[in-house]
Amino acid sequence: MQTENRVTVSKLPEAIAASQNYLLSIQNPSGYWWAELESNVTITAEVVLLHKIWGTDRSRALHKVETYLRSQQRQHGGWELFYGDGGELSTSVEAYMALKLLGVPQNDPAMIKAREFILERGGISKTRIFTKLHLALIGCYSWEGIPSLPPWVMLLPENFLFNIYEMSSWARSSTVPLLIVCDRKPVYKVEPAITLNELYAEGAEQIKFTLPSKGDWTDLFISLDSAFKFAEKLNLVPFREEGINAAERWILERQEATGDWGGIIPAMLNSLLALRSLDYDVNDPIVVRGLEAVDNFAIETEDSYRVQPCISPVWDTAWAIRALVDSGLSPAHQALVKAGEWLLNKQILDYGDWAIKNRQGKPGAWAFEFDNRFYPDVDDTAVVVMALNAVHLPNEKLKHRAIARAVNWIASMQCRAGGWAAFDLNNDQDWLNLIPYGDLKAMIDPNTADVTARVLEMVGSCNLSMDASNLQRAINYLIAEQEPQGCWFGRWGVNYIYGTSGVLAALSVIAPQTYQNNIERGAAWLIECQNPDGGWGETCRSYDDPSFKGKGRSTASQTAWALIGLIAAGKATGNFAKPVLERGINYLLATQAADGTWDEADFTGTGFPCHFYLKYHLYQQYFPLIALSQYQTLFGQN
Repeated sequence: MQTENRVTVSKLPEAIAASQNYLLSIQNPSGYWWAELESNVTITAEVVLLHKIWGTDRSRALHKVETYLRSQQRQHGGWELFYGDGGELSTSVEAYMALKLLGVPQNDPAMIKAREFILERGGISKTRIFTKLHLALIGCYSWEGIPSLPPWVMLLPENFLFNIYEMSSWARSSTVPLLIVCDRKPVYKVEPAITLNELYAEGAEQIKFTLPSKGDWTDLFISLDSAFKFAEKLNLVPFREEGINAAERWILERQEATGDWGGIIPAMLNSLLALRSLDYDVNDPIVVRGLEAVDNFAIETEDSYRVQPCISPVWDTAWAIRALVDSGLSPAHQALVKAGEWLLNKQILDYGDWAIKNRQGKPGAWAFEFDNRFYPDVDDTAVVVMALNAVHLPNEKLKHRAIARAVNWIASMQCRAGGWAAFDLNNDQDWLNLIPYGDLKAMIDPNTADVTARVLEMVGSCNLSMDASNLQRAINYLIAEQEPQGCWFGRWGVNYIYGTSGVLAALSVIAPQTYQNNIERGAAWLIECQNPDGGWGETCRSYDDPSFKGKGRSTASQTAWALIGLIAAGKATGNFAKPVLERGINYLLATQAADGTWDEADFTGTGFPCHFYLKYHLYQQYFPLIALSQYQTLFGQN
């Protein structure tokens, strides 16, 4: 083992330098870092549909989408939510729809294979609500099978049992536009005109446009939906036009100057669909800006065109700064100064939707994207604070005031349960996930262990002050969330490796002595999960099936998370499980490319557990650099 350690240490400086040089080489001249945020093909498919509906498809290189979609089809004929999942029905139907809209004939070999895959899994009738909604827009599904969304929902007061602010920020920004779309129930003519009758397993003549019944009390929602639809047919929907007008105003008020809505493609697409339903002209400045914002999320190559669901420059920049400082770059290095000043300029000093439920907080947070004034989030803000704290800027007083403002905002966002959610305060009405429209189970934004841990890590590592009783409430929340095996759930990263790493990093700096037992149990779980190759990996399947906790092929990002967690645990307990760390470090060294990079195909980011996953293309770069650097700091001279 001593020999193995000497080999590891001898390679560390070269590996760290190569990784540093790579990150520095891809920094934008403006100071930020930003790489692709990859998802499944539905985002791109829905953008094709949007442009077909607006008639703007020929002014974009959408013909290249065909190449992209074909490249993502798997041997089984379907398309996937994440690499290696065996294919997913709704994703495959939307890809098939897009290819047909792009003119690919039904008898094309790729279409035949896709059709077989889709029909074997039940066809269109078994897809999710949002897939059916998109098909209804072009007459390939009936609006009868789409849940009604009464526009008077917009008029419910903020102190009512339910109102739009009880939905998560992403659900809210996507749903308000759909109040208009679902009321108008448009069916658009597109070129080429298509049908998808061949994708109904029961046959086009046998389709039943009904909402799925569960045979329990939640079928009450189906009865309510029937009542809503009956009222629509008789034009007896109360405050119908008032609700539509309120939704339209809400959409217009929340468009960024850059054209974005909510910083995410679903909100952007749905807002543009709402404007189309209201007969806005394609040359209206609001529409033009909106379509250009969608274009900005696209990645076009010589022969391919795909669209990201979101973009992550603030998040990527903050983590890149932390990685470079951890790896020994001077806090006053020119690249870090430029990045730090860029982050300072991105601090949001406007009130957003968070202020509806948080009357005490004052602005001072950061969002994930370039522009997203209405939806800053706790996780980004905490990571930015840690990044800014690590660098030395020309105006240190400005930096410290920005940090103080951010910390105060975060403190005001603490939820009743003691933890923190991503975007909102006390957004935890879980019954919303049971309504037919909420079949992605992403209607709320409750506290999570990973975001709560990030806040505590920020407070402890930056030596910041926050009310002691509130900190204890947060710690109590984390302790209560620990699984029997010793791990923690990861809401925003895959999955228990991510959550456990974050909590260990937090407890090690906020209360290492008091919670040694919890730390040791978390570390022991990580050690048990190490793969024979020395790395760590966890499949997205662990969200559906807990038996997959901590199991999966090794990846650079998840290996780095495990190492970061174990190193933090070692600092807290004095037991570094050094042979385990050595094997993990050697895995990273062995898989690093000559240019200092790592590669991984797997999705290790989470959008909606069980339904939508992400691959951050820089996760495999800055997290391994952090892990290598922390190990070097501890053991490099031994």
